[in-house]
Amino acid sequence: MLYRLFHRDPESRDDIIMMTSGLGIVANLLIASAKVLIGVLSSSIAIVSEGVNNFSDVLTSVLTLLGAKLAKKHPDDKHPFGYGRIEYLTSLVIATMIIVTGIEMMLSSVKLIFNPAPVKISYLAIVIVGGTAIIKYILGGYTVKMGEKAGSGSLVGVGVDCRNDAYASAITIITALVFLIFHISLDAYAGVIISLLIVKAGVEVLKDTISDLLGRPGEKELATELYRKIRGTEGIVAAVDMMLHNYGPDAWSGSVNVEIDHKKTVGEIYQFLHELQLDIMHNYNVTMVFGVYAVDNDHEEMKNLRADIGQFVKSHEHIKSYHAVYIEPETNKLYCDFIVDYKLRDWDSLRSEFLGYMDKLHSGSEIELTIETEFV
Repeated sequence: MLYRLFHRDPESRDDIIMMTSGLGIVANLLIASAKVLIGVLSSSIAIVSEGVNNFSDVLTSVLTLLGAKLAKKHPDDKHPFGYGRIEYLTSLVIATMIIVTGIEMMLSSVKLIFNPAPVKISYLAIVIVGGTAIIKYILGGYTVKMGEKAGSGSLVGVGVDCRNDAYASAITIITALVFLIFHISLDAYAGVIISLLIVKAGVEVLKDTISDLLGRPGEKELATELYRKIRGTEGIVAAVDMMLHNYGPDAWSGSVNVEIDHKKTVGEIYQFLHELQLDIMHNYNVTMVFGVYAVDNDHEEMKNLRADIGQFVKSHEHIKSYHAVYIEPETNKLYCDFIVDYKLRDWDSLRSEFLGYMDKLHSGSEIELTIETEFV
């Protein structure tokens, strides 16, 4: 079984998670057993606490494996976008376990501060704990690296916890040396510090996971690549207002508005947008829906209008860009969209200022201004 677990494709996301989690399970079982044994023999709450935490690391690695497996279930009528977000729920459970473990250790350590117990420690125990700390640090760094490569928040969380274990071991070693050299027991205080590190790690994983569940902005690199692809497509003048919705680490749905010459027929638009949609789906795992803005860049009136709007935009630092400029032929109604940054709070004042500005230059025109923020 171990042979099958560790001999997998190093470029496959699923196999990366399986191999790294398997390595974490084996390593943490050995390290936890050694630490608990040493802690019991030396009556050190700090070392026992570390060992218990390492046993919880075994469970988090198992949960990571389970989450990755469940996330690959095929979509069904109840979950048409698949089960990819199960990995986020797994991360949530892992974060909660880390926090609970840290709190329990803190309570035990605080009790020992007021009711101290004799400590028996040896240089051999310190050497063993030091060796496990080095292993945990290397394992943590490797797990974080593999988690980032695979895009697995659960795996990154396990790796961060591993590295914090190494820092905790360093604190334990320092307090043990202080006891051996100066006969001063700081063991319980070290337990408090270690538990705080554990809780901090759990809170960080929890915050990242909640952000994923609530909905982060679409990945910047993916959005940039998609914009490049869309804007480079013949027939598309510009692309704006992209939204990306994540349904798991490698499953996305999205929408984007594209500006197209108003002279294009529906058939012409369908042909290149459909080809682009299939290309994005196959190469980026994004199901993209397109909205269409008709633009007219041929007439002198439109060129002057764009120049006037551009002048207004340049004078306002919070306006990132403008688009969808169009005059409805029958009514002479003007349409325009602004993209603003998140620092701008008073949209009504901006709208009033723009309408006043345009009324001076294009008196009598009805203006429909849409103000929005960038989603990716």
